Amino acid sequence: MTSTKNAAQLAEAEHLLQVYGQWDFEPISAKGVYIQCKDRELLDLYGGHAVAAVGYSHPKLLSALNHQAETLFFQSNAVALDIRAEAARKLANFAPADLNHVFLVNSGAEANENALRIAMKHTGRSNVVAIEHGFHGRTAGAGACTWGAKDSWYTFPNTPFPVEFLPRDNVTDVERIIDDDTAAVILEPVQGVAGAYDLSRAFVQAIAARCKAVGAVLIADEVQTGMGRCGSPFAIELFDVVPDIITAAKALGGGFPCGAVIVSDALKNAVGNGELGTTFGGGPLACAMISAVIDVINDENLLENVRQQTEFLRSNCPVGPVIGIQGKGFLTGLICNRPAKEISAELLKRNILVGGSSDPNILRLLPPMTLQQEHVQQLIDALADIG
Repeated sequence: MTSTKNAAQLAEAEHLLQVYGQWDFEPISAKGVYIQCKDRELLDLYGGHAVAAVGYSHPKLLSALNHQAETLFFQSNAVALDIRAEAARKLANFAPADLNHVFLVNSGAEANENALRIAMKHTGRSNVVAIEHGFHGRTAGAGACTWGAKDSWYTFPNTPFPVEFLPRDNVTDVERIIDDDTAAVILEPVQGVAGAYDLSRAFVQAIAARCKAVGAVLIADEVQTGMGRCGSPFAIELFDVVPDIITAAKALGGGFPCGAVIVSDALKNAVGNGELGTTFGGGPLACAMISAVIDVINDENLLENVRQQTEFLRSNCPVGPVIGIQGKGFLTGLICNRPAKEISAELLKRNILVGGSSDPNILRLLPPMTLQQEHVQQLIDALADIG
């Protein structure tokens, strides 16, 4: 990120609210794992913030989108659609067993908002437990569950419900904080914004057991970790835990905006006609993309590719300024021996794009799942060169 502005940034500033830090390169096009700019080509290990799940301009996604746009561009949920039923079926099959019911929305924050609503409706309770350092979105409910939001950007004078934050990996506090008044516990199995911090197995399993004991709903926020990014369909599966609700977005549409709430059989009757709603969620274009993304992940064996390339990266780290590595799969945090923004800038000079995090010493990798060993080697060589 720089303070200089290129032509596109100056054009945006004329009418768009200036609320984003931005890099100073100008993308022209993108294909596979590369972004073509006006003056150079970048290896993208940021993936549009974990969105470009199967790479840019994947032919199967383009074909699905074009076919659906030409066939039926839009209809609301006031009518049933085969393409919507197909997307829901494939998503339920992709999810862990017993999570067979889907509510389609537009974004991760909206998915989390509705997951919390379902939990409160199901339990008749209003208290929520979240995890310190977690991020769940910027809407009223999701933002209330986001660590540090009230002290920085939340702005609303009150949260819509009480939230207590559980120190991460503190198993001893689980029983004290999660009690008979708890409607839901919401957690990211790997905390993305926090620097790809993977919660401990004992901690997540203790939360799951406590939720079951007190009748609270366990929500796995897989907006960033899900859809294969961590080497399994959803990261929570790596902890041998089956939650009551999974939320998904980002990679779900491969670049097309969409989100989903995936609900267990036990909660399918928690809400009825008119108790949830969305105009654009579950639109035919989004559903075509969800279906295509799942097909590509399965047909191209991308889960195995994520596991293989992750093993290769970890076998070559630490290297250069990287003194440690955390996270799971293609949600990886590189722990640096100096400010991560300095390393990020050096990598960008070498035409490699990586992400930052709320931890100033951690770089975050969120590449497309089509990344190959030659691309991982390019990163390793660059880090070694930086020293």
